[in-house]
Amino acid sequence: MVTHINNRQGHPLAVQVQGRKDAPVIMFSNSLGTDHGMWQAQVTALAEHYQVITYDTRGHGTSTVIADTTLQNLAEDVVDILDTLAVEKVHFCGISMGGITALALAIDHAERFHSITVANSAAKIGNAEAWNTRADSVEQNGLAELVKTTHTRWFSEHFDYAHDVLAQKTIQSLAVTPAQGYANACRALADADVREQLGQIQLPTLIIAGQYDPITTVQDAEFMHQHIANSQLEILAASHLSNIEQPQVFKQALSKFIQNI
Repeated sequence: MVTHINNRQGHPLAVQVQGRKDAPVIMFSNSLGTDHGMWQAQVTALAEHYQVITYDTRGHGTSTVIADTTLQNLAEDVVDILDTLAVEKVHFCGISMGGITALALAIDHAERFHSITVANSAAKIGNAEAWNTRADSVEQNGLAELVKTTHTRWFSEHFDYAHDVLAQKTIQSLAVTPAQGYANACRALADADVREQLGQIQLPTLIIAGQYDPITTVQDAEFMHQHIANSQLEILAASHLSNIEQPQVFKQALSKFIQNI
């Protein structure tokens, strides 16, 4: 069941807790333009052995659209959720926007995490001009045009996304994402850059890259791996949403990593 938890600014965020109450906790963070449902395959596979927390990033799903969003805000929302749930420490896994959120958490709130997994992300995603242009366009025209072509960015040509139920549900989640929430997140990503802080990260870190990812590349992943001391790199035969395109391999990599900590 999805509940809503107020962050420190008093804005409700959609949160779902599943799995074993007495088990280690894994928390998942969604990508830009999706919601917590994108983690369905991983939640189903892991809930038998872990407590699993998923949430909708601010301005996505049924979480509140909040103006002036920054990477710091995205990280603080996670801490606020953990505080409200009275969860001291978790393994945190984020993809794309959720991945750079994981980096920010490891830099500023490391005491709350056993580990981080940074999937299909980068210490600096894209460039500010492109993000701000996209934000302006979405505010003016909505998300319909992006929805039409998003499969080319999220999934590789080797994946039959049209006949995958979760892939279709995830594309639909983009279609219903509030345009202002999406634009706010774009502007947060325009300013988000933790390249100079990667050396501060001491947490065990798993970096997952997609071999065919055109957005956050294998080179982006290798850069993070080179600059985070206690990190390991896995490259999957997938594009940007590797957890949907390769759910079993993704789950296996994550499980093995966590079990060895």
